Amino acid sequence: MSQDQGTSQPTTATETILVIEDELSLAAGIRDALEHAGYTVSMVHDGEAGLAAIRQGKFDLVVLDLMLPGICGLELLKSLRAERHDVRVVILTALGDEADVLRGLEAGADDYMRKPFSPAILVARVSAQFRRRDLDSSLPDHLKLTGEIEVDLERLEVHRGDEVVLLTPREGDILRYLIEHRDRVVTRDDLLVDVWHYTNGKVETRTVDIHIVGLRRKIEPDPSQPTLIQTVRGKGYRWHD
Repeated sequence: MSQDQGTSQPTTATETILVIEDELSLAAGIRDALEHAGYTVSMVHDGEAGLAAIRQGKFDLVVLDLMLPGICGLELLKSLRAERHDVRVVILTALGDEADVLRGLEAGADDYMRKPFSPAILVARVSAQFRRRDLDSSLPDHLKLTGEIEVDLERLEVHRGDEVVLLTPREGDILRYLIEHRDRVVTRDDLLVDVWHYTNGKVETRTVDIHIVGLRRKIEPDPSQPTLIQTVRGKGYRWHD
């Protein structure tokens, strides 16, 4: 973990966070940063304990390492989503290859941070997750898309005929944002600032593109030729239904 502790002040947050990290000193540092920001934090140090804690307790968010003893973080995440746990998950790991990021996001992570990291940035990312969760939306909970595809935004489910595919909370946020702004092109900067809540959209990251690819796989009739989330070359994306 970076030595930069940031300058964020304690808040009145009441959300509960579970840190699943096998390196004890690092887990303690994450806990201290999040508790300083006002969150209630619990810690466990292996995958089996983490999965049991989520199943037994009520957590609003999980900070998850991938390289864990017992059940690895990726398998833990897949189990949570298969059981339809909608807790938000921020992966925090030394595995930083693009393929690792893609696997984590496709398994249902809402954000992905590489080690070493800044505690201040971690707190900002966590806070952004809660702001997005609490954002009111005027969209209906059920959307009927092209063909037999329907989306239940409340349950984060995509119904493709008899098949049910689960959306991650982040994918649900992106879909809502695109539909709410269907009258214009949505840029990557727009998504990073308004959905990810980055302070500046001018950052080098492929997370938007990776999420769009994953979302298209779930809602497009033919993901190889997307018609709902259209790419506007050199600008961004436009929703068209």
